[in-house]
Amino acid sequence: MSKEPWQEQIETILAQAGNRSDDQQTGAIAAPLYFSTAFRHQGLGQSTGYDYSRVQTPTRKLLESVLATMEHAKYAYALSSGMAAIQLVFSQFKTGEHIITSDDLYGGSFRYFDQLTDHYQIDFSQWNGQDYAQLTQLIQPTTKAIWLETPSNPTMKEIDIAKTAEIAHAHGLQLIVDNTFYTPLLQQPLSLGADIVVHSATKYMSGHNDILAGALMLNDATAAKELTFNLVTTGAVLDPFSCWLLLRSLKTMPLRLKQQQINAQELVAYLQKSTAVAKVLYPGKGAMISFYLAETHAVDAFLQQLQVISFAESLGGVESLITVPDEQTHHDMSVAQRRALGITPNLLRLSVGIEGSVDLQRDLAQAFAASEI
Repeated sequence: MSKEPWQEQIETILAQAGNRSDDQQTGAIAAPLYFSTAFRHQGLGQSTGYDYSRVQTPTRKLLESVLATMEHAKYAYALSSGMAAIQLVFSQFKTGEHIITSDDLYGGSFRYFDQLTDHYQIDFSQWNGQDYAQLTQLIQPTTKAIWLETPSNPTMKEIDIAKTAEIAHAHGLQLIVDNTFYTPLLQQPLSLGADIVVHSATKYMSGHNDILAGALMLNDATAAKELTFNLVTTGAVLDPFSCWLLLRSLKTMPLRLKQQQINAQELVAYLQKSTAVAKVLYPGKGAMISFYLAETHAVDAFLQQLQVISFAESLGGVESLITVPDEQTHHDMSVAQRRALGITPNLLRLSVGIEGSVDLQRDLAQAFAASEI
């Protein structure tokens, strides 16, 4: 009797990732890890489907199948970093072409876009993510794509993906979304009309601050053909061991993100009541919070007093981390641009982990008390 098919929940898909992938050989529950960079051919014109590790490996192929499932995509790529994923997307574009980006992005994205302008003469315009009349006015004959993050980094501004996609497609443009902050568990841009989704898989997908990785997903076969060729040519693929670790990390991602969001929402309520905080920025879901420390408190003293939360430049891990975007992630932007976006010296970005919420609140409380001027 055949088994009845059903639609599995994402929690089941991720928990079972890699299970049954080796049923014909060993029946291993954990997916095998293949380190080999070369694969034997039985004869001329014959291949097992694996020829050289820059092209594909069994471990990376398994991971990419799971990544595709998460974003409801036909094609997925596992890359050596989030920036490698961004670079692969931009390998589609040529000198003289124009890209529109939302104005509040990861600082490394801005740094790379400046490099593309300076060295390759790709033109960029910035859109505030809210004014769609402005977006339409920014579109030029040479415009090829719209790039956005939602929620934005670090001011947590949300952008309507579906509405942006409608405008993009009406003008023959790609819509590309960096979905790192929300992950496929909270937002699925391809289902909302986006053409390409990118992730810094170093963050929530990894979740343990020990893997550097990127991911890219899409459904368009023509674009996928070009991206595949470009990736094989340039070679910024994720190594087998990192693929295996990332695959393992994805198994607990729903549990991690669920607790991180619970903790974040409790911390938001706490921060909104604190006299040490001037303003809280939180989009309503997820585990990323930004807040402005009140002028009555010293930022450096506050950071030095933290005992549970770490002052470090990353996000999405089980450990809570806090960052000063003005000095760290966005420092390469001009001061004028930072201030226009609301990135000031007293803006702090908090990535909430899975620690006890009460302990996180106590840590913030004692650091606030010790940093009062």
